[in-house]
Amino acid sequence: MRGDCHHLARGSRVVSVAVLRQSSRNGWRRRIRLSSCSCSYSSELYEVGSTAERLKPSTTVAISDLATEMKREGKDVISLAPGEPDFDTPQRIALAGQNAIGEGKTKYSPNAGVADLREAIVRKLERENGISGLSASKNIVVTNGAKQAIAETILAACSPGDEVIVPSPYWVSYPEMARLAGADPVIVETKLEDNFLLTAEGLESALTEKSRILILCSPSNPTGGVYTKKDMQAIAKVVASHERLLVISDEIYEHIYYKNESGDAEDDAFPCSFASCGVEGAQDRTITVNGFSKSFAMTGWRVGYLAAPEPLASAAAKVQSQFTSGASSLAQYAACEALLMCEEEENEGLRGGEEVQAMVKEFRKRRDYVCERLEKIGGTRLPGGSKPQGAFYLFPDVSSWIEGTGSKSSDELCMRILREAGVATVPGSAFGKEECLRMSYATSMENLERALDKIEEWLGKNVK
Repeated sequence: MRGDCHHLARGSRVVSVAVLRQSSRNGWRRRIRLSSCSCSYSSELYEVGSTAERLKPSTTVAISDLATEMKREGKDVISLAPGEPDFDTPQRIALAGQNAIGEGKTKYSPNAGVADLREAIVRKLERENGISGLSASKNIVVTNGAKQAIAETILAACSPGDEVIVPSPYWVSYPEMARLAGADPVIVETKLEDNFLLTAEGLESALTEKSRILILCSPSNPTGGVYTKKDMQAIAKVVASHERLLVISDEIYEHIYYKNESGDAEDDAFPCSFASCGVEGAQDRTITVNGFSKSFAMTGWRVGYLAAPEPLASAAAKVQSQFTSGASSLAQYAACEALLMCEEEENEGLRGGEEVQAMVKEFRKRRDYVCERLEKIGGTRLPGGSKPQGAFYLFPDVSSWIEGTGSKSSDELCMRILREAGVATVPGSAFGKEECLRMSYATSMENLERALDKIEEWLGKNVK
């Protein structure tokens, strides 16, 4: 028999509780004595439900938590793991949020979003993305971040046993969102030489009568790869051949895009939205997901949105009404200002606005630096053999690092680099590619220089 002492808060009082555990045929049983009440709890009381049991914990969060813990212990740790810009929210946007407080806009917001923001989103999608004919009241749902928009869409569209097609490598949450809805994630492998982009042939080979949703992310997390308009069109034609297949087009990184230095007109184009790729009926099958976290450095504001055909938008809004209701009113008014800023400054040819483009310019410098350093260090291969065109990640193949250091997996490699070199990266296994790792260059140039120095020194000592 084992005993523990716990404390329970009861109103403003803290009550000590004696917990006795003893073995029985039914497993461990817990007997709790509290005042004059005596209760027995079986092990089934805290049994985790089957839905939660199916989910996997986030590797990126685990790595970030360990890096933070090491910093608290006084260790010199540089993190290349975060998926958020290191810039501050533009002042004009931040002030709009502050002004909303002063103006008393602090009540519950409408479930699907404030009207001003939904209307601004409709204008943005037509102006920047070529998606026309949308109704602010029928097709737009404002969410607590783009992550919620994706989850709500899957919950709204899928039934148990449906299949969600996820190209690998993928953002860590896509498969888990499918499982949360009772659907089955179908992972479709892609090739390094194809820039880890899904091909029409790859999609076609994965389709079954149970296929319900295809998730595309362009620019991609974790690779930074970008689908061209031709890529989108080829995929859209396959999608059109399936009776009930929908597409979630995750476009959260759309403004963080680096034009091709070759000057090729098509490669220079702004990333294509799947809904407006030029294939008939594509918009009718597409749920466009976007937000403000990445482009406007607003990760903590938690505002995203989806644009979808009315039945799906209505169903997603219904799901949201039973989870969180409307997104923060203050954050929504700040987001309104972000889109207004875009409208004004894009007239001068600045896609996303001046401050967004200044951020992208800095990201490009960092990307170029990290690519050059990795080439000098050696032992890595970039997807497609070239620098990524978007987002703020590199996703190199590090098979030779894994083998050369005697590591058994990308997980072990990344953990050793963190514990022994003091640099946090994310193992490729988290994204479905065991032989890779993800580096974020959303940190200062000084941090990047020091981090790569540390990695190079560590490899020099450990590669056999």
